[in-house]
Parts: sequence; C-alpha cells; structure tokens
Amino acid sequence: MTEKYKDRDLPRVKFLLVDDLDENLLALSALLQRDDVELLLARSGLEALELLLQHEVALAFLDVQMPDMDGFELAELIRGSERTRNVPLIFVTAGVRDERRLFKGYESGAVDFLYKPIEPHILRNKAEVFFQLYRQKQLLALELQERTETLRMNEMFVAILGHDLRNPLSSVVMAATLLQRTYKEEVAQKASQQILNGGKRMAKLIENMLDLARARLAGGIPLARASACLGEITERVVQEYQTTYPGSVVERRIEGDDNGYWDGDRLAQVAANLLGNALQHGVAGSPVCIGIDGRSEQEVVMTIANRGVIPAALLPVIFDPFRGGGEIGRKEGLGLGLFIAQQIVKAHGGTITMTSDDQVQTMVTVRLPRR
Repeated sequence: MTEKYKDRDLPRVKFLLVDDLDENLLALSALLQRDDVELLLARSGLEALELLLQHEVALAFLDVQMPDMDGFELAELIRGSERTRNVPLIFVTAGVRDERRLFKGYESGAVDFLYKPIEPHILRNKAEVFFQLYRQKQLLALELQERTETLRMNEMFVAILGHDLRNPLSSVVMAATLLQRTYKEEVAQKASQQILNGGKRMAKLIENMLDLARARLAGGIPLARASACLGEITERVVQEYQTTYPGSVVERRIEGDDNGYWDGDRLAQVAANLLGNALQHGVAGSPVCIGIDGRSEQEVVMTIANRGVIPAALLPVIFDPFRGGGEIGRKEGLGLGLFIAQQIVKAHGGTITMTSDDQVQTMVTVRLPRR
C-alpha cells in the first residue's frame, strides 16, 4: 500500500459486541476501546441485527449463551444476508470446552472461539488482526476509487481532445485538396498527396480515440440501425482496400440470406478493421478469405481468414485496447481496431472470436443476430 493513502483521515473501524449481560459488554468495551475504533453494543440478537443494518462492521464478538436467540442462531442469520455474510465472527462463551459446540460454531461461520475468563492480551491481538485487515480493505477501496476517477478523467480528456482536433484537421485536409487541384507541378502534387494521406490517417486515429471514449464513458457505441446487406457492406470495404493493396487477393463467399437490421456504417468499420489486419499481417501472396453464412434464420456469420499465426499467449487479450490489437497493428495505429470491432459487434448483440492455428490459418468469426 502506498504511503500517501496511510495518512488519510479514514472513518473509525467498527466492532460489534453482542452479550445479554451489561457487565460483560462493559468488560469487553474496556479491553477493546481505542480512539480509532467505534464499539457497537447489542444486548440481544435482534439488537445486533438492527445495528448491522445501519453499520458496516469489521468484526463481531457474539456471546453464545443468550436468551431468545443464541449466538449460533444469530451467526446463521448474519451469514444468510448478502450485506453481512463476510463479517468475521468470534464466539465468546463461559461454558466448558465442548468439541460438538466448536463444530457447530464453525459451521455457523465463526472464525474463532474465546472462553471466559478472557485473557486481555489474546483478545486485543485477535481484534488487532481484523482491525488491520479492515484498514487495508478501506485503503484499497480508496485507492481503487481514486484510480478509477483518474482513468475516467483521462478518458474524458481523450474524448474532448479527439473531438476538438477534428476541426483543424478538416482545414488541413481541405487546404491540401485545394493545393492539389490548383498546382499541377509534380512537387506540389506529391506534397499535397502526402498531406492528404497523413490527414486521413490522423482522422482515423481520432475516430478510434472517440470510439474508445464512447465505449467506455457513454455505455457503449451508439447504433443507427436499418435494413442492411452484409455482403454489400463487405464488398465496398474490399474495393477500398484493393486500391490500397493492389496486389492483394480477397476471396468472397456468400451462402444464404445475408440481410439484417444493423448499423451498416458501423459494420463497415468492423469489416475494415478485420480485413485491414488480415491484409497487413497475413502471409504475403496468400489470399484473404471472407465468408458470409446466412443460412440460419436467427443470425448471420461472417468469417475472415488469412494465412499467418498469432502467438498463443496473445489470443486471450487480442481484443483488449492497447494490448492485443496493439501488438499486431501498432505501426498502423493505436492498437484499438480489434477492440472497437468487438464493441460494435457487442452493441449489435453479437459475438466476435479469433482462432489461430500454426498449421492452417488465423480466423476471426463474427456472429450477428439479424435484429
């Protein structure tokens, strides 16, 4: 635990003491009293349950022998509640040591038994263990809360930055287009084309940043659903990529009905991300195969396969942002393409998986419900 969290003004740790005799409660209180501990006193099982509804406690001492509701019954009720089932319970009893009673106590959820008269040093040491555990839990929760808030603020910054970058980038692309149309000299044409290519790449990176923010902050990527044909969507993507990779071979196969109620632009983004990865990282000269299977009434299945191997250790995190996809496509972007494809498919209620076999190929399978 980092030092900066240790000095925080944390709320006092609460211990629950349950005993039907005031003198016993007084004795326990005197032994456990300290400035950073708040003692909650209950004289019956019902009082204890009421206190547990109001307070979060780090430890409960339960007297075994109480009228109306004994310690074992109270322990079972505490364990039966989702709110209190993880509260550590220590039984305190004046009875003789009885193995049957011990087993019953541990079955009820006790972590320990103490016999009266209680040795003060033992009592304090046992309580101190649970005090420290609870403090660590508080500090971990505080650290997690602060890190979560920091992450949220960072993602908001990325979203705002990406949004604000689009306007000046549009001006750059527009100016480059104007230069290309106005000046026909070779130097001007090459320079303006470089600016346009760089602008398009930057625009794609910015859109990926915004999609990341939408997926994390806005509850998922929004969809504009309409009737769409998956074959037509993928064909447009293939045509675009074949101008970028003129020597590539992309084989297409469609079976059955490939229509559904989807966001066509978003599915084009999925196809572009997956096909781009396949073309960039497949074995040179080997075809990329796109299969669309619409024979099922409930779903359409799209597969994109290429020759090439993804390391087995990478497959479990292949769709994680900046991790899986980043290992594959960092030269071409931020490593967000596969993550965004996964989020779009999930928004449609579908699934996306990847397999890789060093004897055959790497294949991505996308399953899309028709509606």
